Amino acid sequence: MSQPATTPQCRHCQHYYITHDARFPYGCRAMQIKSKRAPLLDVQEATGRQCVMFVAKPARQP
Repeated sequence: MSQPATTPQCRHCQHYYITHDARFPYGCRAMQIKSKRAPLLDVQEATGRQCVMFVAKPARQP
């Protein structure tokens, strides 16, 4: 049985960051955008597809 495809989450991506702009607090370095909401939502709205730039953050070391 195959696992269901999961939607990538910006906060788990290496390109995601918190900006210092109060109007647009969330950003994506790969797409070079700032947004009021998760950049993934803007990408989905504009293209109709999931983000293709998603790169998972490495696991934290204990």
